[in-house]
Amino acid sequence: MKKVLKPLIAVIVLALIPWVGITYGKLDYVFAIVIPYAAAAILILGLLFRLVDWLRRPVPFRIPTTCGQEKSLDWVKPNPLESPSNPFMAAVRVLSEVLLFRSLFRNTKAELSGGPRLVYGSHKWLWLGGLAFHWSMLIIVIRHARFFLETLPMPIELLETADRFLDVTVPALYLTDGLALAAITFLVLRRLSDEKMRLLSLSTDYFPLFLFGAIATIGISMRYVTKVNVMPVKALALTLAHFGFDAPEPIGALFYVHLFLVCVLLAYVPFSKLVHMGGIFLSPTRNLPNNSRAKRHVNPWNPDIKFRTYAEYEDEFREKMKKAGIPVEKQ
Repeated sequence: MKKVLKPLIAVIVLALIPWVGITYGKLDYVFAIVIPYAAAAILILGLLFRLVDWLRRPVPFRIPTTCGQEKSLDWVKPNPLESPSNPFMAAVRVLSEVLLFRSLFRNTKAELSGGPRLVYGSHKWLWLGGLAFHWSMLIIVIRHARFFLETLPMPIELLETADRFLDVTVPALYLTDGLALAAITFLVLRRLSDEKMRLLSLSTDYFPLFLFGAIATIGISMRYVTKVNVMPVKALALTLAHFGFDAPEPIGALFYVHLFLVCVLLAYVPFSKLVHMGGIFLSPTRNLPNNSRAKRHVNPWNPDIKFRTYAEYEDEFREKMKKAGIPVEKQ
């Protein structure tokens, strides 16, 4: 339980910091201007550091993870997506992982059934929950672009319209709001309900889920329950988007709790597992084509080796070979 309680308490404490700071310390400028810029700087510099570190890692050989036939002879049918033979198909495979979670779709669950018999079965709930969580959070982030732009581009406007097409409440109900909370709840309960997952899970696995859950819950609360004046929020967002430092208008402590938790999330990304959102594009097991049969890959830092031909070897040991009765090419 400590692995669950510690991150939960940490998120609660983080939420109380801006609440106390705004309510009693009047630190609106700090939480509205200073901390968002600091979080953005940590995010950008941290990702650049990780990016440079990844790019410096040598990958002389092709080490892609494959589960299909490699391209070889003309009469052998290859699997271009599971074992890509060129950069284009490797890029397609990476995009299929990013957008559709193809490898997670093949996830299987192994259980002991009827004694010592190990049974494998399809297990698509994790794939569905992960897909729902990532896509709903992506759409929510895209929807928030309306705060940072003077005019909303048509693609974002169409996406927002499709997200609230039910239009059964006032304000309109966004489907991704409920979908994100449902997906986060599923991912947390999955770790708590399965004994193996409880054993394998760490505090760093629960913390991002609780942080996402708190951000989504507060955001939904500000939209449907405790209403927040949107105009000062829009003005603050435009100030941040234009790198301004003007003091914000009064908004409310709950909004700053939401903003502060988002800043914590941004600053946390480069130092956590969440950095996989950028790392997957540089993963050699994903982005390399499997063309070892078509092209020879040589380790660039191997020392140069001087090879001796048989003629050179015989020239050196010819007399000894004759004495030993070993046949030689030259007498």
